[in-house]
Amino acid sequence: MKEERTEAPAHYQGRMRLSHFCRIQILGFGLILLMAIGFTIQILGIHFPKKSHQTSPLRLVTEEPSQRRCQPKRHIMFLKTHKTAGSTILNLLHRYGDHNHLFFALPYKYQFNYPNSFHAHRVKGYNASSRPHYDIMCHHMRFNYAEVRKVMPPDTFYFTILRDPATMAESSFSYFRAVSSAFKKAPNFKAFISHPTRYYRQGERSNHYARNPLWFDFGFNSDAPFTEMYANAGIRAVKDTFHLVLLAEHFDESMILLKEELCWNLDDVVTFKLNSRGTSRTLERGDIERLRSWNTLDWYLYSYFNRTFWDKVEHFGREKMDIEVRKLKERRQHLAKLCLDGSGPVGAEQIKEEAIKPFQFGQEKILGWAVRKDLPPEVRTRCVRMVTPELQYKDLLDARQFPLGLNNSSVLAATSRRSVGR
Repeated sequence: MKEERTEAPAHYQGRMRLSHFCRIQILGFGLILLMAIGFTIQILGIHFPKKSHQTSPLRLVTEEPSQRRCQPKRHIMFLKTHKTAGSTILNLLHRYGDHNHLFFALPYKYQFNYPNSFHAHRVKGYNASSRPHYDIMCHHMRFNYAEVRKVMPPDTFYFTILRDPATMAESSFSYFRAVSSAFKKAPNFKAFISHPTRYYRQGERSNHYARNPLWFDFGFNSDAPFTEMYANAGIRAVKDTFHLVLLAEHFDESMILLKEELCWNLDDVVTFKLNSRGTSRTLERGDIERLRSWNTLDWYLYSYFNRTFWDKVEHFGREKMDIEVRKLKERRQHLAKLCLDGSGPVGAEQIKEEAIKPFQFGQEKILGWAVRKDLPPEVRTRCVRMVTPELQYKDLLDARQFPLGLNNSSVLAATSRRSVGR
């Protein structure tokens, strides 16, 4: 059966043609109007603001969840060695623990009875029977693993930092000359380099700063005669205890390795150099060799962990490391422009705020940082924390953990309860 086609009535078809014609006219008029507006904007130079996609200057730089298959470490022990950029690392640990409300194992003063060997009872509030929980230990000590284990949880991440003993000796001479008997006897650094045995006497006051200070800080005998057997035994002890050994000469690469090991964010390891000197000497090649020879145990230790450091970099990936270091430097520059009053470190006399003024010790001026005053309160607080020296920050942490003094039983009881569930 043939299908019949039906057509609309004539009057209805007329209205449809009229409506279609009107729509074409309206669209044409709208197109002309848009073209006119665009031309006017070009002539007058009008610019509409673009929506900013930039993050807040102090917002943490986080990675996508799919990229983070680890949990941030919260139990950390840092062996702070002398004159190795340890004060800068201390600041990032202070900031992280402060921000995340972690509990620090604090000394009664500013060091754990250094240069004596560390003992658990030197931790403020520690009680062998109640065993209060601690998250971070990071202040100066002469390392004693057996005693540290009494304080820190079993899953604690241990790390430290080393420096070439030649440049370390140059820094130590300037900083510790007033207290080290060997340094004090020498008329100048050049004289000490040339004949260290003329001024050094084993057991004299603070002479652990003058020979193998790294070896001493690890708890070993810094005056022991060098043998490969003895040196290798020390290296094994360090390797078996510390999960990561950083290098002061390659600080940025060290921060990237630390960030990866701790599963932290980039902002957690962005730092400004603290406790730095205003001047330093340039060592001649012969002086470097003599200082390394004088500090043989330290040089042996440094040489070994210098190799393992670059093994870790290779495992991480050289190209990836270059990218990460560039990100770190860019973020540091960004925060420096945001936070700092001036482009570089300044003398303590130029810093008016006592809370961020560096402690002066030794012959050289110790530099610090001035923070801009025209920042929003929350931003300025975070900027100030980034430049707060270790002494003042330790006092801040002490006041937070022990607001009513050492006998604050509620705080100690709370930390004891926390340790039960971990």
